[in-house]
Parts: sequence; C-alpha cells; structure tokens
Amino acid sequence: MTSKVMNKLVFLGLLAAATNALAAEQNEVIIDSGRQQAQLQSNIGIFEQNVVIIHGDRKIQADRLEVHRRAELGTNKQLLVATGSPAIFSEKQADGSLLEAKANEIRYDVAALTLVISGDAEISQAGQKINAQVITYDIEQQLISAERSGQQDSRVRTVLVPVDEDDENKKEKEPQPSQGNNP
Repeated sequence: MTSKVMNKLVFLGLLAAATNALAAEQNEVIIDSGRQQAQLQSNIGIFEQNVVIIHGDRKIQADRLEVHRRAELGTNKQLLVATGSPAIFSEKQADGSLLEAKANEIRYDVAALTLVISGDAEISQAGQKINAQVITYDIEQQLISAERSGQQDSRVRTVLVPVDEDDENKKEKEPQPSQGNNP
C-alpha cells in the first residue's frame, strides 16, 4: 500500500476511536458522595451524604441516591432514584439556558432519558415555572407533563414571567470584551 492510503486508514481508525470514546463519555454516569454501599444480590448501589451525579450536561444533587441496575431496564440498565429536601436536577439546554427541577424524589431513567419528579415538584426554565405533585420530563423530546395529586384542592400551577425587552436590548448592545492585546 502507498503511504497516502496507509495514512488515510490510520486517520479513519483514529477518528472512529475518538467517536466511540465521545459516545462512551456521553453515556458515562459519574457519582460523587460521602458514603457508598452496594447490595450485590439485588444490584442496587446506595450513595449518601452530599450526592452529586453528572451525566453529560445533566447534574443531580441529592441527599441519597439508589442506582438500580437490571437487564429489564434497557441498554444502559440504570435507574437513578435521588431523594432530598429537595433533590435538584439541572440541565444546560442547547440555547444556553438552564432547566432546573426540584422535588422530594427524582427518578432518572438513563436509557429512556426520562425524568419523573414527585413530591412538591417544580420545574423552571427561562422565567417559566411549573409546580405540581408529579412532573414528567422527556429529555429527548423536550416534553414536560404535570399532574395534580389525588387531593381535591390540588392543582397544577404555571407561572410565566415576561421578558423585559429593554433588558434584552441592553444585553445585545453592551460592548463585548476585546480579544487580544490592544492598549
């Protein structure tokens, strides 16, 4: 083989390896905590004391986390059940805004990319806030659905905060810091 063909094959191999590494990194779930236990027979990991979970652009903070790993849960085989007062989920959106969810319990199905928050549940983004007993968020479809509890006086509440156009215009017109070594 010629040198050019060999170089192209090596380049394609390196590109494929880098792509696989990036995909693995995006599927990787990192958990930090003060304490960890594992129930080997039931495949449940228990994390306690200032738990922080990172999955791509998503972050969960909780007092306690149970990680359920079973074949019937799908490809990634992980269901994360975070509890706290409150447990907090945050995700940086494609537009740069931050979506934040708070509740007594957050159930995050890693394979299905769904989030179910329950117990004084609240989800907010860009000045909009939804409060309900149970809120489901389909991360891939960016679909939020909220339900009231069985109590008669329970309701789903949405608060829309208007964006001040003057503030938006000021942000657009503000001088940007210069890049470089200008005096």
